[in-house]
Amino acid sequence: MDNFSSFADNQTNLQIETPVYTLILNASTYEDKCMPYKFSFDLTNISKSFFQELARVANEKKIHKRLGMSARHLANKFRLTDITGLNVSDALQLVEDLVDINVRNFSEKERFAKTKSRALFLPHCSRKYLDNRCKASFKSELPSFKCGHCSDDCLINQATKLAEKKGYDVYVLPGGLCIIDILKRNKYEGVIGVACSQEVKLGGEALKHMGIAGQTVPLIKNGCANTSFNLQSLEKTL
Repeated sequence: MDNFSSFADNQTNLQIETPVYTLILNASTYEDKCMPYKFSFDLTNISKSFFQELARVANEKKIHKRLGMSARHLANKFRLTDITGLNVSDALQLVEDLVDINVRNFSEKERFAKTKSRALFLPHCSRKYLDNRCKASFKSELPSFKCGHCSDDCLINQATKLAEKKGYDVYVLPGGLCIIDILKRNKYEGVIGVACSQEVKLGGEALKHMGIAGQTVPLIKNGCANTSFNLQSLEKTL
């Protein structure tokens, strides 16, 4: 994985020129503003109605700008602490972040639908294998993995096929900082990102400043490996 490690030195300072501003993003800023969760979560066993409720609450928040009690109600109603093992504080943070993602998706949905050139960013940690059984090739110049379509039941393989059929450029990313470098090199009008809620916050800020319409599919299971997202939600968003 020499190519994978070699790109890191170029990620410390990334400068993006746009007609109205210059955005400088460095690694320390990323860590300060958008650290990944300090807790692990797995929502794969949560009922579908939980995510339907999230969408409803997000729509209400968009109108009323209120959330606090709704987040606590959702966490209690769907026994989030019991099912996930999270403490109350972490569960509430997770719910609030998921609602915020839905709010942002709602606000950008119409503009995103009008875009033509699009990219999909996927997390490399959702690959079935993270060792040499995975046949993805790493492209240090992008920087991104390119799916090798080696396992039919691999979530990244399935997502890549869905997106490519719809004309998306697909990037399987080793880290959130790679997004900035890719967007600097390519002129996309719309972007879909699959990531944990914390990384979504950073990505959303970057897209907003660059004038790119975005949609997000949050991870329903985080971690360093075997992370997961809802493929049906992604297909609908595509």
